[in-house]
Amino acid sequence: MVNRELIRAKIVQLVYAYLSGGDKPLDVALRELETSLSKANDLYYYMLDLIVAVTKEARVRYEVGCQRALRERTERPSERFAENRFARQLEDNETLLKFAGTHKHDWREDVEYVRRLCDLIEQTDTYAEYVSSPESGYECDREVWRKLYKQIISDNDELDMLLEEKSLYWNDDKEIVDTVVVKTIKRFDEKTGTKQELLPEYKDPLDRKFALQLFCAAIENKDEYTAYMEAASINWELARMPFIDIVIMQIAIAEMFTFPDIPISVTINEYVELSKTYSTPKSATFINAMLDNIARTLISEGKILKQMN
Repeated sequence: MVNRELIRAKIVQLVYAYLSGGDKPLDVALRELETSLSKANDLYYYMLDLIVAVTKEARVRYEVGCQRALRERTERPSERFAENRFARQLEDNETLLKFAGTHKHDWREDVEYVRRLCDLIEQTDTYAEYVSSPESGYECDREVWRKLYKQIISDNDELDMLLEEKSLYWNDDKEIVDTVVVKTIKRFDEKTGTKQELLPEYKDPLDRKFALQLFCAAIENKDEYTAYMEAASINWELARMPFIDIVIMQIAIAEMFTFPDIPISVTINEYVELSKTYSTPKSATFINAMLDNIARTLISEGKILKQMN
């Protein structure tokens, strides 16, 4: 589940904290990086488990509705959402059950929030169209959850606050994790049953090594990278730049040097995008120009054996 987009974001956060915080040993900072990445993976499972928690609440509501209908001799409620086949498959997923059995976080601790989330879902047009549609099938069941997740869970201030209370790491991770959860929903296949594969902790086995190497290079060679920035900033003093901009460029230069298989254009684009999240509105253009200048200089001097358009 942990991909390089998330790794780069984590390294920006932690290099900034490391350089701002004084005398923390590097090995302690590396352990914090690994913990932070592991917490992001936990959040991935926790958000999948939220779908299960909502489905269980929907079943309770369906049973209560049936009892009321029996007493009042009215029409029984629809059972489609409570018996959603995709959600049932996720509920029985072996990997998710294993996670739930070994981690302390449990949505039963936040049952009132789950009920409020159910209320929000039941008020959407997506939900109304789903329960009243004559079309049925596994694909419909999976698709309604993909839509509901994007509409209700991905952008939810109350949920963000609740997650932040549970882990300091999670609020920064949620946007990326939401994207991965939606992709996971789309990958589900009814034929796989309880053995449907969820994403592993690292998308690529080499990504853990990538994270540790990049973090170390950005810190251990910061003086060298600062010199390159000073040479490129003809009309600017580094002291006048936002410190986060310096950190972002420092990590980008570290990536240029450390990973010969990553194209320069990819590195620059990734860190320009990160600057839009972590820095000022004008920083993206400035960082793009600086990194382009630095990269071309390093290539022309033979210090980096890469090509640029």
